[in-house]
Amino acid sequence: MDAYLNEILTLLPAYWWLFLIVAAVAYLLGSVNPAVIVTRIATKGKKDIRDMGSGNAGFTNVLRSVGKIPAIITIVCDALKCVIAVLLGGLLFTLMVNHHYGDQQAALSAQVVNLGKYIAGIFCIIGHSYPLYFHFKGGKGVVSSAALMLTEDWRVFLMILGTFLIVFLISKIISLGSITGAVLYGPYTFLATFVFDYLNGSGYYLSYVVLSTVAALIIGVFVTVKHKENIGRLLRGEEKKIKAKK
Repeated sequence: MDAYLNEILTLLPAYWWLFLIVAAVAYLLGSVNPAVIVTRIATKGKKDIRDMGSGNAGFTNVLRSVGKIPAIITIVCDALKCVIAVLLGGLLFTLMVNHHYGDQQAALSAQVVNLGKYIAGIFCIIGHSYPLYFHFKGGKGVVSSAALMLTEDWRVFLMILGTFLIVFLISKIISLGSITGAVLYGPYTFLATFVFDYLNGSGYYLSYVVLSTVAALIIGVFVTVKHKENIGRLLRGEEKKIKAKK
């Protein structure tokens, strides 16, 4: 057992309540679904985005069913809520590690803080997909996942963004780019943390690489499963190419 995993197992019994707070607050933030709120405002309360188009409470359906401006507002707010959740998770874990062992072991502290970010990100995405405030019927978590990537590890975000853009520009199908990015989130995270963090001798631990990769795989599988209907349409050649409502 290396120092990172040993530290997590030491902190968990003493600060289990903080782990729960981070998860709960992130879930509640994620449950604020901009697609539902923006659509209600844009239609003066007459329509619910979950009863329109594909029925998904997310950016793409808002773009197709409501319009460009509501879609822009939706994607910005979806990203912001996850950024806030992840930064808050990082802040609370920073306070925890500072209280636990002061300013010593900076590299180890950073890796522990990143665990807090992943916890917050995962539960924010769960909240987005199963929102407490909207009868647990939300979106697929693509934008929230991208915001987590950007806030947690910009290198992985750039790799995913590049992959998404290549797939989307070729196919003009957002869901195909999203699914491809979700599938590659785990492998890209392993590549970044193992090659650029662990192998270069900067003080990162192998267990950190493993836990980060597992967290990314969990998110990737979750987002992919949420796209099961899209996958079916893609296999049948029925998935629509992107076209905004005028």
